[in-house]
Amino acid sequence: MSEQRFGEWIAVRRHGDHVAELVLDRPKAMNAVSSELAGRIAEATTALAADDSVRAVVLTSTHERAFCVGADLKERNSFTDADLSRQRPRARAAYTGVLELPMPTIAAVHGFALGGGFELALSCDVIVADATAVVGLPEVSVGVIPGGGGTQLLPRRVGAARAAELIFSARRVEAVEAVELGLIDQLTEEGQDRTEALALATRIAANSPVGLRAAKRALRLGHGLDLRAGLEVEDAAWRSVAFSGDRAEGVAAFNEKRRPDWPGH
Repeated sequence: MSEQRFGEWIAVRRHGDHVAELVLDRPKAMNAVSSELAGRIAEATTALAADDSVRAVVLTSTHERAFCVGADLKERNSFTDADLSRQRPRARAAYTGVLELPMPTIAAVHGFALGGGFELALSCDVIVADATAVVGLPEVSVGVIPGGGGTQLLPRRVGAARAAELIFSARRVEAVEAVELGLIDQLTEEGQDRTEALALATRIAANSPVGLRAAKRALRLGHGLDLRAGLEVEDAAWRSVAFSGDRAEGVAAFNEKRRPDWPGH
């Protein structure tokens, strides 16, 4: 396993040839998203997006009791209005960096995933969490709103009314209820979130990289469109893969009863 650091608090670890782990590693602050951390997340996601060898990304935390507790309110407490305005593009770049990764992404959540921390998880395609997970968007309790995508991503997961109740109440949701509400997708035993998320990423990464990226594009761009428009999005994504080397290799491998050796184009 190789590791590349982006500043002090972000690491990208490679597991084999095609799975990358994006690691939040600011344990003294429970991965609170400061200006520095946000900038490093943006740098790391830019590098991952440009790496054609990566077929799946897992977002993890090194802290034993938290995935990420959201914005660094200690830093924010010292901000002037001008400071906060200057930070906003930097913060947005971190969340959109995760959201716009072109390959499938999985969040491995344990402990607290609150505010911006939960928004980082919501920016992933799949959320795997262990029994200790506590999630929520409590921003209105400190006088702001979810600003890392939460007001848009949460209703897409759980519906408008449920998202409204969760955001307006600022309540924290523990793991079992979170699964029932659709806030997380897969519940594991305590301490197994990272292991299960990496295992899922490995299964995903066995598939065509061209197909995976096109499927994600169709899922993301088609969401919220009417059926006719959504099917046009799907058709465009299909055409982008139908004449690819991966499609030819996939069909040949199926007929020859062997594992495909994806060319990746």
